[in-house]
Amino acid sequence: MKRLSVQAPKGVVMIRPHHFGPNPMTAKDNAFQSTDEARKPSAIATAAFDEVTRMADGLSVAGVAVHLFEDETVTRPDSVFPNNWFSTHSGGHVAIYPMYSESRQSERRADIIEMLKTEYRVQDVIDYSGLEKDGVYLEGTGAMVLDHIGRVAYAARSNRTNEVALERFCTHFNFEPMMFGAVDRNGNSIYHTNVLMCIGTDFALIGTSMIPDAARRQEICARLEETGRQVIDLTIDQIENFAGNAIELDGADGRVVVMSARALASLRPDQIKAIEASARVLAFDVPTIELAGGSVRCMLAGVHLSRREPAGTQKLYAATSDR
Repeated sequence: MKRLSVQAPKGVVMIRPHHFGPNPMTAKDNAFQSTDEARKPSAIATAAFDEVTRMADGLSVAGVAVHLFEDETVTRPDSVFPNNWFSTHSGGHVAIYPMYSESRQSERRADIIEMLKTEYRVQDVIDYSGLEKDGVYLEGTGAMVLDHIGRVAYAARSNRTNEVALERFCTHFNFEPMMFGAVDRNGNSIYHTNVLMCIGTDFALIGTSMIPDAARRQEICARLEETGRQVIDLTIDQIENFAGNAIELDGADGRVVVMSARALASLRPDQIKAIEASARVLAFDVPTIELAGGSVRCMLAGVHLSRREPAGTQKLYAATSDR
């Protein structure tokens, strides 16, 4: 369990929103979104702020380096999900992505990129955001679930995942693209791949029944198993409870698989046992954040970069957004 893995980053970037709320502009193609008519917007925003705070604190206690940024704007309801607009990669590479919803395009922040350059060894930043002008989108590690060991980028086809952009990313970052169709119980396309699957070092969580093409489904499972991973099949109900929206991180005492309390509650004992053969499960209660159609994995942008400081240095990075 303590073996280091390129799949599990040691650090994450998180955004703490001061004015969180489910985004009506993304609800059309995100079936995972919901509303809470019982609470006032101010109560929802306060609860989301507290959920992010508790999660950041819990990850820090587990030995994960947390870079926590504030967002005090009122115009970025989905800013709590930074993994959609940037990703980091070993060797010092950073990618910036084109976002489907115009309301989300302002989430890209220069201060976060500058922090990465200051705290970590960054060789280059490749910016794909200009593709938005051509109606071409690829929403980061929401659109793609990356196998950093097998070098495969798994991507479910949707409004937010364009094949041309995927091919371009894979060429630049040395991944093999594996695109496929995936639908929910009503036949609608899954909006983000990372609600459907999670790839750890020794296991993969995936809702195979949501991939209609049987041949493609078998091919995906075979590719995951080729890397020595155990494929843990998730039901549609478990996917709808965000069991696929998890991420493996490297903590002080070994690897941890981070997911929501709702996701963990949906898993069977045998599935939990299979995960914990490789990494400890660390669950956080984020019901307010989940109203926006994403969960714990969406809240974490993994840092796959080398530190500039001596190894072992951990710190909480706080920054205030532009208003």
